[in-house]
Amino acid sequence: MYFDELTLGHEFDIPPAVIDKQQMIDFAKLYDNIPLHTDEEYAKTTHFGQLIAPGMMSFMAVWAKYLEVDLFGDDLLAGKSSKVEWFKPVFAGDVLTGKGVISKLTPRNEKNGTAEITITVTNQHGEVVLSNVTEAVVKRNMV
Repeated sequence: MYFDELTLGHEFDIPPAVIDKQQMIDFAKLYDNIPLHTDEEYAKTTHFGQLIAPGMMSFMAVWAKYLEVDLFGDDLLAGKSSKVEWFKPVFAGDVLTGKGVISKLTPRNEKNGTAEITITVTNQHGEVVLSNVTEAVVKRNMV
């Protein structure tokens, strides 16, 4: 979808992502190797009472589902930036669902513009666990 076809406030759903315990541990061992993510006995002694997913793993699980939506199709040129905030822990077995909205549109030149997408992610209890604001550079319609 060309930049010129995007509308401010357009909302879309992101399919659910299920947090798999073994994938969570494997990711943590590679990228966020702390006991709260990898050592079940240690995690039981914390106020969480169990392992929590690494924040970036939770985000990437939802991001993979966002990419399936393919909002811009072949008109996506590049990612520009991304900011993630975490609000609640994510646990093995949680089901994360995203809601996206086009929150800002900025023409850059005659060839492209920047689309800001705000994604709010909730767990199966309806609690907001994280949010993401990302910018994408999108082709303009040259017609």
